[in-house]
Amino acid sequence: MGRADATIVWFKRDLRIADHRPLMEAVRTGGPVIPLYVVEPSLLRSDDFHPAHHAFVRDCLMELRGDLAALGAPLVVRVGDVVEVLERLRVEFGAGRVLAHEETGNALTWARDRAVSQWARSTGVAFDEIPTNGVVRRLPDRDQWSAIRNARMAAPIEATPERIEGLDIDPGPIPTLADLGLAAPQRDVQPGGRSNASDLWRSFTADRHHGYETKLSSPLTAWDACSRLSPHLTHGTISMRMIVKRLQRVEGGLAKGDPSRKSFRAFGERLAWHDHFIQKLEDEPRIEFESFVPDFDEVRQRDDDRKSRAWREGLTGYPLVDACMRAVRATGWLNFRMRAMVVSFASYDLWQPWRSTGLHLARCFTDYEPGIHWSQVQMQSGTTGINALRVYDPTKQAIEHDPDGEFIKMWVPELRDVPTALIHQPQLSGADYPAPIVDHAAAVRRATAEIQRIRTRARAAGRLDEVLERHGSRRPPPSRRGRAGGGRRSPGRSR
Repeated sequence: MGRADATIVWFKRDLRIADHRPLMEAVRTGGPVIPLYVVEPSLLRSDDFHPAHHAFVRDCLMELRGDLAALGAPLVVRVGDVVEVLERLRVEFGAGRVLAHEETGNALTWARDRAVSQWARSTGVAFDEIPTNGVVRRLPDRDQWSAIRNARMAAPIEATPERIEGLDIDPGPIPTLADLGLAAPQRDVQPGGRSNASDLWRSFTADRHHGYETKLSSPLTAWDACSRLSPHLTHGTISMRMIVKRLQRVEGGLAKGDPSRKSFRAFGERLAWHDHFIQKLEDEPRIEFESFVPDFDEVRQRDDDRKSRAWREGLTGYPLVDACMRAVRATGWLNFRMRAMVVSFASYDLWQPWRSTGLHLARCFTDYEPGIHWSQVQMQSGTTGINALRVYDPTKQAIEHDPDGEFIKMWVPELRDVPTALIHQPQLSGADYPAPIVDHAAAVRRATAEIQRIRTRARAAGRLDEVLERHGSRRPPPSRRGRAGGGRRSPGRSR
């Protein structure tokens, strides 16, 4: 039997011991600590899950268990419903407190967190959630977000415990894919874990960052020039604050005219946008399922099976689109511009529902982050109402970012023998490759006309202003306001 002063530190997407305030709070409070991770079957069955996600997480858990064991309390891993797991630990070990980080995940994790809160209230267990990044729960007004986020990034890094008092408890196995009845992913999975995140950071800041601000757009150069830390931020092997502070130190050591300054500045802006987009889902969880502007839910209501399958399998007849779709299926990663292009193509050229497009890509991306993902999918589909319509011409993008067809030939092998002069119109070469599934110009004309029609109606009803008020960027400060501060309270993910 454990002690009533035992604290459960519930790890979710914060798989680290450094800059982990719940862990340090538990140690400072005193008494034994149960570091816990729960593999949840409900999440494994969700529409946005892929076995590659667990493969990455398992790497993280293996290293985290070793890090915690070295401090005196190895990670306890259980499979099941979180509330049921917590209740068993409460009864068996007398745990009277649960500490965890706040999390902005999908609807399932949101519902789970609320269920844990209800369980804690009913049992008298203290349940405290602590911010972990620049996303603000129950944000009263979007005008305040930037200042709060900056203050969090400026705060000191949380100390790492020197020792943790553990309990005599079976840590349990860290389940493999086979243990969970999941098929091995047919793709290369980026390795997870704290040490891999550190290696990526070192190689990025030492060399790979050169020209980041331009190289991030091309599928040829982005693979190396981007930090590739996104899945580590998603699963928390390193905190946002740690990256921000390390970036500041690196920049501080550069000479005034060093070209690396420009690259690191661009990277820092991307880090801020990371939290900016997650905040949208935090403030309005429904956007995982519903359009920002409800008027758009009346269009693109059904998948066209033929078009959707061609897009997923990389058989649209547009070489760069097909190369990207095959690459992301095989590797779990794609640079931002190409992600935007394939969503634009599915939404405008093929007129497919953004939700089904988003679910396929969520399963593809190892770094699937719900807050960023659903905000971006909607933005690239034209359903936010407040962003310019981003329609990408796939042939123009190919000419600009893969002029000689190197990336295309890498991922669409049936085009390897096509002359460079014809690589962007391979149908003229006689290659065994499908004709374009749609005429881009004609399809986009029809799509944008329909989107503009709905936007005009929604604008007249004031619904675009409502979206801008809640989700719009505050950089620069909006001149549309005649007041300072205040504003409607966003319901967000209240507990």
